[in-house]
Amino acid sequence: MKLRELEAFDAFMRHGGTQKAADAMGVGQPLVSRLLSALERQAGFALFQRKRNRLVPTAEAVLFHDSVAATLDQLRGLEQEARDIANLQRGNIVVAAQPIFCDTFLLDAVATFKRAHPQVGIRIIDVGREDLLAMMAEHRCHLGLGITLDTVGSGADVTPLAHCEARCIMRADHPLNTPGPIPLPRLRNEPFVELAPGSPLRTRVDSLMQSIGIQRTIAAEMRHLRGVCGLVARGTGIALIDPIAELLLDGTDVVSKPLIPSIGWEIALFTSRNRAPAAVVAAFADTLRAEIETLQARGLVS
Repeated sequence: MKLRELEAFDAFMRHGGTQKAADAMGVGQPLVSRLLSALERQAGFALFQRKRNRLVPTAEAVLFHDSVAATLDQLRGLEQEARDIANLQRGNIVVAAQPIFCDTFLLDAVATFKRAHPQVGIRIIDVGREDLLAMMAEHRCHLGLGITLDTVGSGADVTPLAHCEARCIMRADHPLNTPGPIPLPRLRNEPFVELAPGSPLRTRVDSLMQSIGIQRTIAAEMRHLRGVCGLVARGTGIALIDPIAELLLDGTDVVSKPLIPSIGWEIALFTSRNRAPAAVVAAFADTLRAEIETLQARGLVS
């Protein structure tokens, strides 16, 4: 059975005659008659009774039409889905990202993307470095958004998006809040609010402090930078943070200062090394790049 024959049969059953079916299909009535005859031969049972030059559907034709109509609806659904995929309006995207990104510019990227692609589902999973790399290696996410302090053995392609340098934050009334960058040795004896052990930034800071003979006092530890910034605002201590976290300081009495020497890394996009991304995933990656450019324009990253 050919698709065109089924379409002619469906049009006939819906509109009640060959001429009306032809009008609905935009073809001539003789073509519809030939298509119906061909379908009837292949069906193996009578679809019509011929009465006074009219075709009258049999009871079997009515029963058969239920299946034909359902099949054509499924085909039309497939055609619409194909158009949606081609127009980046269908699909699901899973993004694994480090928590500070989930709390800040990634929210803007999702909102911007959803306005243009409302039918696309997006799932954001906030993860630490090790879980992000594991998800990429096991193909449990389409994109990863992290930093390049330690990406050895990631099993993914890593594309730098922007350069970051750590910032020192403190309350505005703190004695360290003086003009110019803060030399690391001046942080001696200061109480620190830190990320939990094992975070790439904390590992780098610990290493630098040890290299200049500074034993740090950790006043409090938090899993996310949002909590770190909150404790600094409450006077618990100072902190060394990702510059993206400055977005969380609006409306607080916390200031941010550069460091000497600087502690740098890149924000990076992680993609599968052996699987090309779907077009809709690539479109979301472009939206992320646009958000990064906004951060660069604000001077948070370079």
